[in-house]
Amino acid sequence: MSNINLKEKYQKTIAPQIAKDLGLKNLLAAPKLEKIVVNMGLKEAMDDKKVLESASGDLAVITGQKPKIAKARRSIAGFKLRAGQPIGLVVTLRGQRMYDFLEKLIKIVLPRLRDFQGISLAGFDGQGNYSLGITEQIVFPEIDYAKVDKVRGLEITLVTKAKTDEVAKKLLVLLGLPFEKEKE
Repeated sequence: MSNINLKEKYQKTIAPQIAKDLGLKNLLAAPKLEKIVVNMGLKEAMDDKKVLESASGDLAVITGQKPKIAKARRSIAGFKLRAGQPIGLVVTLRGQRMYDFLEKLIKIVLPRLRDFQGISLAGFDGQGNYSLGITEQIVFPEIDYAKVDKVRGLEITLVTKAKTDEVAKKLLVLLGLPFEKEKE
């Protein structure tokens, strides 16, 4: 394994290559990864406060940062939800932590997923951002399976400065994200 980290790789090789491919004269105009948002929805937190604590602990260990509690913005009677009730956890990663998390995701977590063939191309949002869902938090190496009370999923959103999905895909491929092969 090389000792060059993802941030250095971006600055030394990826940014110049993307700038050249897009015909940009300024390296700072090259699209880059802005932040990674990791969130976990917890509908059972409405009834049980311990759920919030244990999930918060898991997310803090996974990301290396304390999660923020996401609260419902408005009441929805059909879901027995009141405005202000805790319904999830959110962590926003930037800078070196973001690159470290992405490197862990690419090299350790994704290969551990069952029947992994690459991540779906359907996760782009049209503005150059990419989201993927992971169904079990136990694929992260920091999680002790014996201490997990319930297997929960989480969503990871990679927010880029790219304007289009094509440019964002090129950036993410160069960063090392393994996309599934396109079907002919």
